[in-house]
Amino acid sequence: MGERSEHEPGVTKPMKVPSIWALLLRSSEQYGDHAAWRELGAAVTYKDLRTRAESVARFLEGQGLVPGDPISILSENSANYLTSYFAAAGAELILNPLNTRLALAELVEIIRDSGSRFLFAEQSSRELAGALVEQTELEGILWLDGDARAESEFRWSDVLGVVGDPIGPPALGGDEPAQIYYTSGTTGKPKGVVLTHRNVVRHAESAVRELDLNAGDTWGHFAPMFHLADAWACFAVTLVGGTHAFVPRFDAAATLRCMVAESVTCTNLVPTMIVRLLAEQKSDRRELPDLRLILSGGAPLAPTLIDELGRFIGCEYAQTYGLTETSPYLTISRLGAESEALTAEERRSRNARTGRVFEGVELEVVDEGGAPVRPDDLAVGEIRVRGETISPGYWRQPEETALAFREGWFYTGDLAVVDAAGWINIVDRKKDVIISGGETVYSTEVENALFRLDAIEEAAVFCLPDAKWGERVAAAIVLREGSTLDETEVEEHCRELLAGYKRPREIHFVESLPKTGSGKIQKQALRVRFMSDS
Repeated sequence: MGERSEHEPGVTKPMKVPSIWALLLRSSEQYGDHAAWRELGAAVTYKDLRTRAESVARFLEGQGLVPGDPISILSENSANYLTSYFAAAGAELILNPLNTRLALAELVEIIRDSGSRFLFAEQSSRELAGALVEQTELEGILWLDGDARAESEFRWSDVLGVVGDPIGPPALGGDEPAQIYYTSGTTGKPKGVVLTHRNVVRHAESAVRELDLNAGDTWGHFAPMFHLADAWACFAVTLVGGTHAFVPRFDAAATLRCMVAESVTCTNLVPTMIVRLLAEQKSDRRELPDLRLILSGGAPLAPTLIDELGRFIGCEYAQTYGLTETSPYLTISRLGAESEALTAEERRSRNARTGRVFEGVELEVVDEGGAPVRPDDLAVGEIRVRGETISPGYWRQPEETALAFREGWFYTGDLAVVDAAGWINIVDRKKDVIISGGETVYSTEVENALFRLDAIEEAAVFCLPDAKWGERVAAAIVLREGSTLDETEVEEHCRELLAGYKRPREIHFVESLPKTGSGKIQKQALRVRFMSDS
């Protein structure tokens, strides 16, 4: 399972844009009159985007920031967020997108760790932003909306008036850091994942080809732009002169309205969002004739939901897998020309797998000794990857970097099997494997069995300590709206599909599952919650 050959059909030689700013320069020259987005009914072109990003970059330089300094942004999705990604690159600064769902103490720790000197924020976060300035070394705030009220505060509309000579290709690029995204660490301390200009741009180039992105596409920014679940599309869509559409924070009704009004053709949604969008679409009955592709990652999508997407929305669906450390995509379940030789059931089965290797990535599934596992769809190993889209490591954490990045490979901590065609299927996170009575239980296998119950919208399988067996299997289940299910029915269903040691010994019906910003289920939070209840 190596990298796709550039001689394969449909694969073209990478464009090799040297930096994020160079990517915008290229698009403003080739697609200058194309709509980057629409504002109050009028098009904001790629020439306009470059002009705005240059003004913000000049402002940042005027604040005494020097190349390589980190700055942070705390905001919901918006055109100004998109502009900020490019403005930071134009000023040769490192952008640190902040998760808007984090508490003050968590944000303080991240800003202190990054060494961030300046903050972009929205008025809705005014109190929080003010507290961050007080408790960190931040030197000022640029408000993306609203008014400045203090000497160290600035207004976006004023900054857009900063004029000067056009900014050419910056000196920094290539392997220099472009962004820092913070994720939870194994020690409890957040880890700053460094992405370089090369990482970001190479991923954008690969995504363009894998997804057939073009200037006629409109991308819906509905997942949070502070996370790579969506952020990668800022660069890939800009690379081809496509149009961006924004919803500040996912809401099914607002998202559906945006899809219709902006003729959205592609987007990425986590499973929970897909469930809510489908429910809204069934109720609203709006047609989405322009939508051609929905991507999903973060958690497996129930096969019944994949079927519903086809029946009610009628667009193509593909599952993706990736991590912040990998820019993000490593695999995709999108079918190519080979799908014509498959039956409908075979296509459905392929589509529900984790997927084939994404262009530009070298991926292996290896055993404890580092040898590739047998491609029999049974042997389990850890996924390791390398390539130009893989992070060089963690910001100022050499020990954590050394643990995950070894001998040129990044070890993902995800366990998977490989089939004869080279497609992988993840069976569990290494840390989530359950050992019950000496038997190995992969939580994904149990979750897939649960998903065969139509009443289940979401499910998470995790372990709890057990005096007799060491660990016991537990399940947290979210039911579809209007559906009913009891513990006995779940137990009977699992008895038909799973060996005794794999069946959940505890079943908890919950209103929602704890998730990260990208939609990944936080199983550790479930362990803590239900350990305290037992």
